[in-house]
Amino acid sequence: MHAPTLQPSPATRVFLPRLLWPLVALLVVIVAVATGALLWLSRDAGRAAAIAARDRMQAVIGMQLEAYAQTMEASLRAATGHEPIGPAQTGAFLALARPHFDATGVFALDAEGRIVGAEVARGAGLRPVLSLDTAIVADLLGRALLDAQVGGASSVRRMTPPKLAAIDGRIVAVVAISERHADGGALAVGLRAMNRDELAALAIDQAIGNFMVGEGPIDDPTRGFDIAAVDGQAVYHVAWTPERAGTSRSGEVTMLVVGPAVLALLLLGLAILHARRVSTELAKTQEHVQALAVSDPLSGLPNRLLFAQRLEQELARVGRTGEGLAVMFLDLDRFKEVNDSFGHQAGDELIKAVARRLMTHLRGTDVLARFGGDEFAIIQPGLKSADGAEALARRILEAIAEPFEIEHNAVTIGVSIGIALAPEDALDRETLMRLADTALYQAKNDGRNRHSFFERRMDEAIRMRKLVSDDLRDAISGNLLDLHYQPIFAADRDEVVALEALVRWRHPERGLIPPDRFVAMAEQSGLILPLGDWVLRRACLDGRRWPGLRIAVNVSPIQFRQRDYVESVVRILQETGFEPTRLELELTEGVVVEDADAAEAAMMRLRGQGVNLALDDFGTGYSSLIYLRRFAFDKIKIDRSFLESMEATGESAILVHSIVHLGRALGLTVTAEGVETKEQQRFLQSLGCHQLQGYLLARPMPAAEIDVLMRARRQAGAA
Repeated sequence: MHAPTLQPSPATRVFLPRLLWPLVALLVVIVAVATGALLWLSRDAGRAAAIAARDRMQAVIGMQLEAYAQTMEASLRAATGHEPIGPAQTGAFLALARPHFDATGVFALDAEGRIVGAEVARGAGLRPVLSLDTAIVADLLGRALLDAQVGGASSVRRMTPPKLAAIDGRIVAVVAISERHADGGALAVGLRAMNRDELAALAIDQAIGNFMVGEGPIDDPTRGFDIAAVDGQAVYHVAWTPERAGTSRSGEVTMLVVGPAVLALLLLGLAILHARRVSTELAKTQEHVQALAVSDPLSGLPNRLLFAQRLEQELARVGRTGEGLAVMFLDLDRFKEVNDSFGHQAGDELIKAVARRLMTHLRGTDVLARFGGDEFAIIQPGLKSADGAEALARRILEAIAEPFEIEHNAVTIGVSIGIALAPEDALDRETLMRLADTALYQAKNDGRNRHSFFERRMDEAIRMRKLVSDDLRDAISGNLLDLHYQPIFAADRDEVVALEALVRWRHPERGLIPPDRFVAMAEQSGLILPLGDWVLRRACLDGRRWPGLRIAVNVSPIQFRQRDYVESVVRILQETGFEPTRLELELTEGVVVEDADAAEAAMMRLRGQGVNLALDDFGTGYSSLIYLRRFAFDKIKIDRSFLESMEATGESAILVHSIVHLGRALGLTVTAEGVETKEQQRFLQSLGCHQLQGYLLARPMPAAEIDVLMRARRQAGAA
């Protein structure tokens, strides 16, 4: 018995062909579409790759040209600042730009844009020699004028887009900056030859193979581009063999048939990876181009921009490893004297010699930069403690103190160093550099030729300087200052013979600020002149309330050195109606040390007006007998520091004894400051000191309290 044979049913025989043919047709369509797509991709892949390669090549060349343009712009800005380009600045610009270009020039223009004058310079070193002919300038000038018309009349200085051109049989980068005014203008031009090896190196960076430079125009614009002369005719072309997408796509046909979505995702992923690779390469190329503009042209050291970048990197390493670093700011002392004595060429040679000497004392991991002028900076990484930074600072101080041989002259300078540490002081770049600069300011303020570490107390000094700068001028003009007066007594009797005016600043937020916290900063900021005038005027007005008493006013050396200081004093005396014979100006030895002849003349004129002069803080400075004999002082004031450490038989007591007898022998009034104990008072009286001043006798007090004091003493005397 045979098994039954399965046969399709009539319905199956009818519907199966109807269902199968549409499926087959759909499959054929899918295969056709996939095959067509692959054929289209295969046909256009090479063209797309060539265009992409061309765009990348043009982009990287454009960045190279932009770097040359930035170098020219920086040279022009350094030579002219915000001033128009003129004959005085042309030489400086050519000197700055010459090391970076093979030919540079500045062309003066008239009001219609015609060339009326030119000054050109050849490149430096072993670079090829290029010419700067009229055709090149005419082409650049035409584009510059067109840019000016598009930009509007308000445009003054414009950068003409840099380009490659064929000049003198070479491929040359052409950079120009135009400056247009109503009465004319100027055109600065720089040329830099780019040989075939440089262009080939850029192509290798972009993974472009078989790079070549040919003559005449290019046959296929997708495989390269032309380089034209100034007349627009193609002289050279650059070309390469673009990467191909492949010719066999059979595997991709299968992938499209089986899973077109999978292929789409794969292509998307490949596109993303390719885009990331291209962007990474472009970023590296841009970083390389920018590095061309981050070095100091004179010393060859990194400039401030590169220093900041390196400091960011080192600070990131500090965060990872926990090691410390030091930032040092250096400022050369007496560098200006070298410039003034031997000329700027000698100053430039000194800068280069200092850079070389500094490098011999640094490790390979240290960073030395020049910020400009006589300012240098150092990054000292891998620091275990502050001792390492101090040791380096001491070596630098000793090294710079050694004489330099400059143009057959022995030149001696010094250096002031400010040091900030990471992570102790700060961990961000801006703060660390600011703190190092603050420490440098402190080192210079302490006498120069020394180093100073940043300390937190310096922040208070910074805030005080800002407070002085922002608020003191308003306090002077708004009459928001106060004068306190400290009585000065006769040593042999209980009688007030004079009052010393002491300025106080009652700040609305910080309260009463004593003079030792803001007067020195007022001197540094230039506000000491209006402050001194205000104190003198107010003291004269108040002094009219106390007939018979002298009013002593302290005078800053900066005030006294002003040419019109004597006239200012006379004017204030006349305006206030105060008697000149009752005014006593207290001067320090610093007034007469710097310019003795001018000081003597001013003092004689003041004495001629009847004003009394006192030598303040005697014994703390030079204390030369020459000053007492030559200058017309009426009084010497013994500094309080002698009384603070004085013992009846001690060294300070001997000095005070000598000063008192010296003053009496010269016929001068002798006043002792800082009397705080009965023993000091009796000792000074026994020596024959004329006047005493100090907290034992009376503290500084406002004018209203002086009124009460003097009224009470008059009433007691009358009784």
